[in-house]
Amino acid sequence: MRVVVQEWQRVLVYRDGLFEVELGPGRHRLARRRRTVVPVTVRPRLVVTPVQEVLTGDGLAVKMSLASVVRVDDARVWHEAVDAPDAFVYAAVQVALREDVASRTLDELLADRSEVGERLLVATRDSAARVGVVVESVALRDVVVPAELRRAAADVATARAEGLAALERARSEVAATRALANAARMVADQPALLQLRTLQAVEAGGATVFLSTGAAPVGPVVQA
Repeated sequence: MRVVVQEWQRVLVYRDGLFEVELGPGRHRLARRRRTVVPVTVRPRLVVTPVQEVLTGDGLAVKMSLASVVRVDDARVWHEAVDAPDAFVYAAVQVALREDVASRTLDELLADRSEVGERLLVATRDSAARVGVVVESVALRDVVVPAELRRAAADVATARAEGLAALERARSEVAATRALANAARMVADQPALLQLRTLQAVEAGGATVFLSTGAAPVGPVVQA
């Protein structure tokens, strides 16, 4: 019997139901009698954990999904350890996700969502190794918070923006009032400044200047 093993495969050879040898990439010749071969793919593959509802430490329900990259590290263990090794790894990732989320509040979870994958990677390493699998990476794909929480967050953001706008308007009004008060004091202390401002208005154009004479000296009136 001729067996060709691809670079991304390992082939397990059993004789009378007993493990005999693991074949690596290349061409091999075996006696066919009483032997069976089991090809195992060892290249990385994607395992997607679809959106599921998980409870946080503060009792809020969020929906999350994951994407994990796994590969077979020990072909014989992967084939012999359990009946469905991929399902075993899938379940281990699910359990690790629920335990990790349950230990944190929603705010903590959203603040360090980039670290969730690293924690799950560590949490599932031993479980995956028992079935001959290495979990190379775990990434958090989606985090969906309840609609009422999203509305509450939007209301908080709106209120904060409105408060900042009101504060900025108040600051502008105070600054304008302070500038007018300073100008009034300067004119009161030095009346010649008003005459100088009148001359500037005349030179600039676009204004009508009224000069009045009378018993009491009256300053010029500038009308835009």
